Amino acid sequence: MVFLALLVIYLLRWARKNRELKEQQLSEQIQFASELQRPSDIKPIVSNITFKDVAGINEVKEELEEIIDFLKNPGKYLGFGIRMPRGVLLVGPPGVGKTLIAKAVAGEAGVPFFYQSGASFVQIYVGMGAKRVRELFKRAKAAAPAIVFIDEIDAVGKARGGMRNDEREATLNQLLTEMDGFEESSGVIVIAATNKIEMLDDALLRPGRFDRRVYVSLPNKEERKSILKIYLANKPWHLDLDDIAQMTVGFSGAALSSLVNEAAIHALKSGKKIIESDDFLAVKDKVLLGKRKILTYSEEEKRIQAAYQAAKAVTAYWLDVDFDKIGLLTDHFQTSEKEIVSKTDMMNLVKVHLAGDAMMHLHFNDRFTNAANDLKEARLIVQDMVERYGMVQKFGTSPVEEEKILSEARSDVESFVARAEEGILRLADEIVRREVVSREDVKELLHEIF
Repeated sequence: MVFLALLVIYLLRWARKNRELKEQQLSEQIQFASELQRPSDIKPIVSNITFKDVAGINEVKEELEEIIDFLKNPGKYLGFGIRMPRGVLLVGPPGVGKTLIAKAVAGEAGVPFFYQSGASFVQIYVGMGAKRVRELFKRAKAAAPAIVFIDEIDAVGKARGGMRNDEREATLNQLLTEMDGFEESSGVIVIAATNKIEMLDDALLRPGRFDRRVYVSLPNKEERKSILKIYLANKPWHLDLDDIAQMTVGFSGAALSSLVNEAAIHALKSGKKIIESDDFLAVKDKVLLGKRKILTYSEEEKRIQAAYQAAKAVTAYWLDVDFDKIGLLTDHFQTSEKEIVSKTDMMNLVKVHLAGDAMMHLHFNDRFTNAANDLKEARLIVQDMVERYGMVQKFGTSPVEEEKILSEARSDVESFVARAEEGILRLADEIVRREVVSREDVKELLHEIF
């Protein structure tokens, strides 16, 4: 009897749970259907921003002039059989103005601007993100010529791997399909922004998709002065912009905007009628604490970092490792564009990455944490030499061989840095003064000395 009672209770509970589950599924289906039928909120923006409103990006402007001209005069390019890039990828750290640059391109070209965040494509229901992508491109094509801007594209374009996410993959596949489906005369250009290009799926970076990559770096001293002028334009001020630019190494455009605003608030609270240098000094630490990602250097740290970067620049020039410019905060040493790369080329790049650390040991008789990324890069290159390309006597994983190669490279670069110390220190002074030097600057300086 007791058994029968328990069985009845169990069956009743099971039936209730089953009914609740079906009701939940029905509710989700109804909600999904309503989401599909809901009118899209994707609307174009008419941008009033032009390049006059964006300071400190002269090189970026030059790279994007062709895109602007194409959007203004597509017939000129199509008549000449020229295919413009379907996609432009803006790569750079947070706060450097990637969204502002995209709006300025739309403003200069006078075309509609469709803005979407990468995160907005990743929805709860599988298929909703893909629907949003289709809707976005449909509207952009209808409004062509137009710009589609996808901010933080890594949110949807993350490399596919073991951790599957069906909704993200469906959305990414739809994005790839839409970009592949562009006709050359469609007049739609996709601009995307990321600060994590290494996380993007390889399929996004293939030819025919994001053909052009534009690197937006932190502003140098002269660029910071230009940015400060823009943010101070509608405010009363009396200060030496050169001094303010000098003390804001590592500040992005967004951080400079915050700094100017905080300085203005400080001046107002102090009962002043104009903003002065002491207002900036009073709030600099506040802005830095609120923006922990900002990298800033003391005068001593500038001297150390300049010597570190100068050693890399001189070594790269001497070993014919390609680079465009190098500064306190940035460098970009390019791997060879040759299809077949020699062991010598790879060893030279390893030496460049080790040169800064060698200079620290030689000149300061110490080691510093600023070498961390370069030491990691050097080791990764050596691992490829041993494990992928078999550039050793015994092919395969061999920590002993890796250490042998690193030791040989370090010995060579230490000897070179010792011989070139005078030139390195001269170049370091230039980097402290100007923050950025070009390959041509390195060439001229070395020719003066040697």
